[in-house]
Amino acid sequence: MGYSFVDVADLEGEGPGGAVKKTRRALGARAFGFNYFELPAGVTGHEHDETRTNQEEVIFVVSGSGTLKVDGEQVVLKPGRFVRLDPETVRCPTAGPDGLQFVTFGAPVGGGYTPPSWG
Repeated sequence: MGYSFVDVADLEGEGPGGAVKKTRRALGARAFGFNYFELPAGVTGHEHDETRTNQEEVIFVVSGSGTLKVDGEQVVLKPGRFVRLDPETVRCPTAGPDGLQFVTFGAPVGGGYTPPSWG
């Protein structure tokens, strides 16, 4: 089949607090990674970097508000905002009073994306 689709509302939340909706896996995409995140009001996400995978990551805010701690600095997150992150950059989102929904996209710098073993 030359295409696939999924409605985020039909996906079960996974990971800590059920915050991750694994959209890449649901669609069967192979060229780059992406997932949909829903953080309830005031919840802080997972602090991490992508040094091990060498993935450059882009966050796109769909709705809600919050902040993204980036190497110790606070970046305001609001609908329509894109944030690009180098692999070694430490990042951690925190949802504002209305919660936060965002999509992350990532691929290794220089190409060669391989889907993770966990799906």
